[in-house]
Amino acid sequence: MGLFDSIKQPSANTGGNRTEEIVFDRLPDTLEEFKAMPQAALATPFQTAAMTVLAFCFYPQNPQLSLEMVNYLRGPRPLSGYDQSFIKDRFRDSDYVPRSYFEGATPQNDYQPQAPYRVRVSENPYSYQNQGYATLYIRSGGADSPRSVQLRLAKDGKWYLWEQFILVGIRQPESQNPWA
Repeated sequence: MGLFDSIKQPSANTGGNRTEEIVFDRLPDTLEEFKAMPQAALATPFQTAAMTVLAFCFYPQNPQLSLEMVNYLRGPRPLSGYDQSFIKDRFRDSDYVPRSYFEGATPQNDYQPQAPYRVRVSENPYSYQNQGYATLYIRSGGADSPRSVQLRLAKDGKWYLWEQFILVGIRQPESQNPWA
């Protein structure tokens, strides 16, 4: 019996067109509050993907706290110096990108979501092609196509953040766009 055989995991043949809405009633103020959130159990790849959005939302105000949150989501594989430098560079001119993944956050309202904060995470028929991994998708209010997040299932049964592609360019908020 293999490492992942005892853990129920969707396969590429099960349809794979499910979307889950992960709801955060409030935003945490500390790493401890972040870890205490129900979604921080990382029991599903959908939860971990949504928690990734939440963690990056803290970067503009508190980069250290944000990186600690991301490291929690990465489990036994913390961010490297290169990873941290890459994240810092992504926030140089666009601190609004992570907020754009909350439902209702659009360029027209300067990516200001309303509480409760909702993140819709989707799978597709190819999301579980590689054993122990899931590639899920999150739609941004400022992009035409969803962005991917890859999660990895560990032997403790938790889904950890493996790779993210959510810190990419999107449309500017109207308040910053001279052409809007």
